[in-house]
Amino acid sequence: MKAILLGLTAALFFSVTFVLNRSMELSGGHWAWSASLRYFFMLPMLIVIVAAQNRLRPVFHHLRSRPAEWLLWSTVGFGLFYAPLAFSTVYGPGWLVAATFQITIIAGSLLVPFLHKTPGLKQRIPLQSVLISLVILTGVFIMQAEHASAVPLLNVWLCVLPLLLAAFAYPLGNRKMMHIAGNGLTTFQRVLGMTIASMPFWVILALYGASVHGLPGRSQISQSFIVAVSSGIIATVLFFYATELVKNDTAKLAGVEATQSGEVLFALIGEMLLLHTAAPSVLTFSGMALVLAGMILHSLRAALAARKIKTADI
Repeated sequence: MKAILLGLTAALFFSVTFVLNRSMELSGGHWAWSASLRYFFMLPMLIVIVAAQNRLRPVFHHLRSRPAEWLLWSTVGFGLFYAPLAFSTVYGPGWLVAATFQITIIAGSLLVPFLHKTPGLKQRIPLQSVLISLVILTGVFIMQAEHASAVPLLNVWLCVLPLLLAAFAYPLGNRKMMHIAGNGLTTFQRVLGMTIASMPFWVILALYGASVHGLPGRSQISQSFIVAVSSGIIATVLFFYATELVKNDTAKLAGVEATQSGEVLFALIGEMLLLHTAAPSVLTFSGMALVLAGMILHSLRAALAARKIKTADI
């Protein structure tokens, strides 16, 4: 129960990203600043955390050893993930962005043959995962169809297409970097390294934001700082701690991972309370329920698969 509560708390802090990104958009802030400021704020905080653990030097050693790969895949995993995510909030509410981004689970399954290459073993797309993912995809389609009835079709595409890019970039970049870093870095060290390596992207994006919009206002700066602390630090620490508590029990681990489906509900509640967003229709709620059910089924399937492997080893 402790791990589940920690997982739900992490989901709550993760959902702050979607709510405040939408808030910054509605208050006149530019999406390019919303995206870049988060990573500008995260960088010094991550340096302090890793330095406090006396683990700073290995990060720079890894960066120097394979700079091109760090630059490329960090830009994909962080830049092409979060910039489109921030852009999509221009054309859709935060809860809809949060729900649609769960397509990343499907993307992760489709990328398996390309990311997990074992000599002599042909990797296949896990069909069970794809079938479960269809539940999520159906839910997203229902919500976006309902959204399309209230806004121009172009706005729907400008919300969905960036999220499709983000959904594939996130697992692609992060899994590539996990392979490149190997077991030589902890999670915080790897996140710090990716943040450093993606800085050129964020600087260019900030310059773009300055050229088309000007400098960010005080409100956008403060809200971006909250996003960096809430999602980038607090939520990450809570979620990793929750998974650490149950790492030896696959069923409990699946339960903790399933708590992240709460981001969608928390984002919806947050927008209704803070931004006075109207409650979605019954049809939209049904789509949201399918997304949540699909995420939970994914976690259960992963737990059963892990338990099967463990039993076979015994």
